[in-house]
Amino acid sequence: MALTALEQMPSERGPHLVPHLPPGRQRISHDFVLQHQRSRIIDALAEEIVETGYRDVTVADIVRRAGVARNTFYKIFANKEECFLAAADVAGQEAMRRIAAAIAEAGDTWPEHVRAGIGEFLAFAASESSLARVFIVDSLSAGPEAADRYERTVKAIVPLLRIGREDCANGAVLPDTLEETIIGGIFWIVYQRIALGRPEELQEALPEMVEFALTPYLGFESARRVAEGFPC
Repeated sequence: MALTALEQMPSERGPHLVPHLPPGRQRISHDFVLQHQRSRIIDALAEEIVETGYRDVTVADIVRRAGVARNTFYKIFANKEECFLAAADVAGQEAMRRIAAAIAEAGDTWPEHVRAGIGEFLAFAASESSLARVFIVDSLSAGPEAADRYERTVKAIVPLLRIGREDCANGAVLPDTLEETIIGGIFWIVYQRIALGRPEELQEALPEMVEFALTPYLGFESARRVAEGFPC
């Protein structure tokens, strides 16, 4: 089954996940050093945001936590806003990469793909909660460019759900905005858990979210079976 927009998302890992050099003596390139510094700065920004909120974070806070010089920051980013957008991109791309990989390894049916995709999104938000906060919580109040990145990622997930209309008896009469409403609801639950500092609770919400996503297409009983991990 085609993943359409999900397959078109960047597949490489984000800058904060730069691979380690192999053991032994290595000649480290200037580009590698810059990439490593960039990843440290992005991680530092995300961690500072968790502690103080985006608007109160300063470049001084970021470089102190990252352990880099101020001029190093400005070699890589023009300002705090540009650094934030880079962090939002890393978070969005890594979440989508993981979702696409989980779907590719899931069963053959669309409901199984949906369950796998939601499950991986929750796992990402729980394990990378600082980056997830940047993307899911603070992007909505960090200006139009950040909000645009958030909206583009939401729209990239829409085709995955829309496939369900093809085998759904009432697919032709489902509201046009159904998929965006479902995705918005899932993101809102994730937003709440992260904003409250309880990302570890997210994976417990998987059955509820899967049931919520699938019920309009499959009906309550079938959606609940899939949510509980049984074949549709």
